[in-house]
Amino acid sequence: MAEEEKLPTRSRRWRYIGAVVVVLVVAAAIVWWRTRGRESTDDAQVDGHITQIGPRVSGTVIQVAVENNNSVPAGSLLVQIDPRDYQVAVDRAKAELADAQANAQAARTGVPVAQVETRANVSTATGGLQEAEAAVAAADQQIEAAHANLVTAEARAREKDATAVKDARDVERFKGLVQKDEIPQQQFDTVVAQAAAARAAADAAKSEVAAARSAVGVAEQRAKQARGAAAQARGNLATAQTAPQQLQISQARAAVAEARVKSAEAALAQAELNLEYTTVKAPAAGVVSRKTVEVGQVVQVGQPLLALVALDHVWITANFKETQLKRMREGQPAVVEVDALGGKEFTGHVDSIAAATGAKFSLLPPENATGNFVKVVQRIPVKIVFDSGQDPNHLLRPGMSVTPTVYVR
Repeated sequence: MAEEEKLPTRSRRWRYIGAVVVVLVVAAAIVWWRTRGRESTDDAQVDGHITQIGPRVSGTVIQVAVENNNSVPAGSLLVQIDPRDYQVAVDRAKAELADAQANAQAARTGVPVAQVETRANVSTATGGLQEAEAAVAAADQQIEAAHANLVTAEARAREKDATAVKDARDVERFKGLVQKDEIPQQQFDTVVAQAAAARAAADAAKSEVAAARSAVGVAEQRAKQARGAAAQARGNLATAQTAPQQLQISQARAAVAEARVKSAEAALAQAELNLEYTTVKAPAAGVVSRKTVEVGQVVQVGQPLLALVALDHVWITANFKETQLKRMREGQPAVVEVDALGGKEFTGHVDSIAAATGAKFSLLPPENATGNFVKVVQRIPVKIVFDSGQDPNHLLRPGMSVTPTVYVR
């Protein structure tokens, strides 16, 4: 009777065990089916653009327009640096530019004037040289003519003088004859008159010789002056012919003046930029964080003043094991569970897979010595971006822990 009671008990026990096994197998099958074709990791966080805001010029802060956790639009005022020193620099640069422009204008005006003067001077010097050379040739001809006149006058003077001497001898000879009454007085008077006329002609001829000699001296003096004028004209022409070099110098001065204008314009542009940089504005919309600047603080170029976190564009950086990337590809759908939001899920897709493991980008990358290598599964960052409209209220903040699941099938 006891054995008959034990048999149903054992049967029920085995039925219970079989039911549990069936339940476990079904549960395992369900878990396998649900996790089949998925890859998940809890080594993931929200990432976003965090911009460190620093000044591009140094100075004293006179206004801080934001506080931590303030939302600011793009282009809004963050910090104002005292602009007075930079305004003075702008005014000085404008004055220097005006001076450079005036000098350049004067230099540009001088170039065409120099060109006209160059042509006129060369033409005038050439004409003056030709005129001087013609004067020299005329003076030489006058010298030759004067010498010819002198030779003629001297020959005539010798001839007249010889005639006068002969007539004087005739007078002496006829004087004795008239005293002896051998010739009439009239004939003697005629001879005396001829002798006087011959002497007068001889004296006139000597005066002509003196005049011819004076004319030769005058002609030679004129020729000397003409040669001096010709030499001066050659010098003037040589000076005028150097005018192209002078023109090049004028053009070079104009080019230097233009270069100084450009330099002054660049200095003014830099001064205006520095003045503009005294107003530190938000490069993009975001939330102010880690503000370290206060009114009255003297800041330097590049000094961190605050951080600007852009919440309009965030993404997930998920560090998957390298063994999980076998079938992971860009564009595959993903679901992201956010711990801070009570497990709320967001949809997205794989945007890209990093080109190296996270360890390779660390400050001290691991290096295993030969013969002491221990294989460690590496993790590779995967960027997951959210579908549009997933976070209209900007609940996701960089640094939040998340659990992404990628559907690899």
